Amino acid sequence: MLIFSRSGLSTLRPRLYRPYFRTLATAVEKDKFKVLVIGGGTSVSRRYYDLTYTKIVTGSGGLSVAQQIYDRFAAAGTPLGAGDVAIADGADYHYYQPGWTLVGSGLRPKSDFRALLAPLVPKHITYIPENVKSFSPKTSSVTTVTGRELSYDALVVATGLKINWEGIKGLSSALIDPNSGVSSIYSYDTCDKVWDDIEGLRYGQTIFTQPTGIIKCAGAPQKIMWMAWDRFRRTGRNENIKVNFYTGMPTMFSVKKYSDALEALRLERGVGGYFQHNLVAVDSVNHRATFKTVDGSLVDVDYTLLHVTPPMGPLDLLKGSPIADSAGWVDVDKSTLRHNNPEYSNIFALGDCSSLPTSKTAAAITAQAPVLTENLYSVMETGKVSDAVYDGYTSCPLLTGYGELMLAEFKYGLEPKESFSSFFDQGKSHRQIVLSLEKRLIPRGLLEPDGKVKGKWFGTSGISRPKY
Repeated sequence: MLIFSRSGLSTLRPRLYRPYFRTLATAVEKDKFKVLVIGGGTSVSRRYYDLTYTKIVTGSGGLSVAQQIYDRFAAAGTPLGAGDVAIADGADYHYYQPGWTLVGSGLRPKSDFRALLAPLVPKHITYIPENVKSFSPKTSSVTTVTGRELSYDALVVATGLKINWEGIKGLSSALIDPNSGVSSIYSYDTCDKVWDDIEGLRYGQTIFTQPTGIIKCAGAPQKIMWMAWDRFRRTGRNENIKVNFYTGMPTMFSVKKYSDALEALRLERGVGGYFQHNLVAVDSVNHRATFKTVDGSLVDVDYTLLHVTPPMGPLDLLKGSPIADSAGWVDVDKSTLRHNNPEYSNIFALGDCSSLPTSKTAAAITAQAPVLTENLYSVMETGKVSDAVYDGYTSCPLLTGYGELMLAEFKYGLEPKESFSSFFDQGKSHRQIVLSLEKRLIPRGLLEPDGKVKGKWFGTSGISRPKY
């Protein structure tokens, strides 16, 4: 099992032996549950690498939505019993991935954004420390990697997505090479290497990439670029370092309002912009990156520092499964988060693994979870969904420098849905007050101060559960 270490060398680490932690949650004494949640993280799992494949074993929102479901039944006077809600997840750790940008910017240590998963599971929720290998929706059951069959009345899929490091030739070997100048905030194991590379650079060409297609937190590739640009400026290195943005997308951002503002910022700051350039190979020995353009031609570019956002897609677990659409995402209604197949009406999904046509962010999950919870509760009680509707809300706090942030909020149709537009223009960068959203408020909204994920944050409704 090859894992990226801070030193850049590969190390072999055994998986944790975790039966000890089983006493912290309800012991597994049955294989039938009222509600089974697949995936327990509120951000992203540990990523495991070898030379042939990449596997993500957990995803977004599982702990939070499990607790919200438990609380919803209790609020209705029909409480579920201890252990009726279960989480199946074989990951060792829980991660808060949005914090990795802060690590790459030198603002926080990465240890702030990792905790053992097992102790986070509340005592009244059954914890099953196994990964699922297959779905059998016609019998309302799943099978784990050990061959255990788990059955359910309702299923919630929150497994996250796959990051395809091997989708870029030479990338995996470059990331474990301490002298390659290549790093990424999309891995816990390399996010601190980002800061080391930025802080150690004195001159040369820097390249920050964004791939074609779906990625989680589509603003993150720019966040770290703007933070690096500002760090170079503040330390007097900007005259000797050229910052370039190479993106497989046609514009700076998918929402025109924010894209126009970011394009103006790029021109103002002298950042190179290369659109519809998709990174396909890295030659770390010669410090050369190869991009494929929209017409299929290849372009080689020399770099001194290269920050890579890798391509992403659905998990192999989901692709070809009966609950997935043709692209490999869990096929759910975009408004109710309930499966589109009437035969699988007791299946729901949220977050990065779902087919929801919105940006895959932590903020989106906080808005999806209460809608899913309300509809799942209603289906289990009445056989029908409620009036709860998800409008596609998502948010991307775009760091544009130290103490500076542009808060992009939008919904389906790439239409802005802004929370603070009456106070300031969210299409511009603002200082200090909004930085606290990224550095303090947002992590604490998802993670309670004691480190327990309690499902008490409801997106734009804050700490108040929405009424439908």
